[in-house]
Amino acid sequence: MRVALTLGGDQSKVAEEARQAEAAGFDMVATGEHLFFHGPVPNAFVSLAAAAGATTKIRLLSSLTVLPLYPPALAAKLATSLDQVSGGRFDLGVGVGGEFPDEFTAAGVEVKERGARTNEALEILKAFWSGERVQHKGKFAHVPGLAIKPGAVQSGGPPLWMGGRKDAAICRAGRYADFWMPYMYTPEQLAESLGKVRDEAERAGRDPQSVRGAIYCWSAVDEDGTQSKQWVVDAVSTIYQQDFSKLADRYLLFGSPDQVAARVAEYRDAGAETLVFAPVADGRRRQQIVDVFAGHVLPNLHS
Repeated sequence: MRVALTLGGDQSKVAEEARQAEAAGFDMVATGEHLFFHGPVPNAFVSLAAAAGATTKIRLLSSLTVLPLYPPALAAKLATSLDQVSGGRFDLGVGVGGEFPDEFTAAGVEVKERGARTNEALEILKAFWSGERVQHKGKFAHVPGLAIKPGAVQSGGPPLWMGGRKDAAICRAGRYADFWMPYMYTPEQLAESLGKVRDEAERAGRDPQSVRGAIYCWSAVDEDGTQSKQWVVDAVSTIYQQDFSKLADRYLLFGSPDQVAARVAEYRDAGAETLVFAPVADGRRRQQIVDVFAGHVLPNLHS
C-alpha cells in the first residue's frame, strides 16, 4: 500500500518536511489548498514546487486543488509546469470546493457553477495534455487554438485524483479520474462508492479497473493511543467549525500504531491502494505523530 504524507501548515518548512518524508520512506507528499478558508491555507502548486526542488524521487499530490477557482488554461499551465520541474512526479487532485463560499466570491466565480466549471476545465486539461492545439469555446472558457509548450513529462499529463462524496462527484470520477479519493468515509462507504465510480467509468467507455481507490484520513497516532483521539477531534473540529467528537470513530484515524494499522487495513481491503495520511498538528506534536507512524506503521503497510 502506498502512503502519502500531507505537509504541515508552516510554509517555511515545506522543503524540509518533504526531504524528511522522502528519507522516511513515504511514497508521496501531499497538500490541499483553498484560496481562503477558516484558517491559514497554502497554495498547492507553490508548496509542491518547493517540495519538488527539495526531493528527487517522492511523488507530489495536490489533495485537492479547487479547480473551479482557476481559469482552465492557467490550471493546465501550472500543473504542466509542476510536472516539468518535478521530472514527472506530479499528481493533480481535483475538488469542486464549496465549503467556504466567500472564496468563490473573492475569485469572481459563482459557487453554484462550480461543478459545471470543473467538468469543462477537466475536458480542457485533458485536451492540452494530448499534445495537440486546443480549440475550445464553452460556457465558461475559450481557448483559441493554443498548445502548452513544453508539454507534460508524463504521457497524457499528470494522473488525476478526484474527491467528493455526492453523486455528481462519483460521476465525475468515473469519467475522468485515475484515482478516487474521498475523505470522511468509512471502509464500507469506500467500497460501495468505488464500485459506483467504476460503473460510471464503464458507462463512459473506460476500463473500470483503471480507476484506483484511495482514502484521505485526518490522523493522529501515539505509542499508547490514549491522547491521539482528542488531538484529532480538536483539530478537525477547528478546521471545519463543527464538533467531530461523535463522528471520530467513523471518520478519523487515531490510536496506537497497531490500532491505526488495523484500521488502515480495513480501508485497504475496501479497495484503497493509497492512504493519504494527514497529521492534525504542527510543530513538535506533528513531528511526534509522523515519527511514530513512520517507525511503527509505515513498514507494515509497505510489506
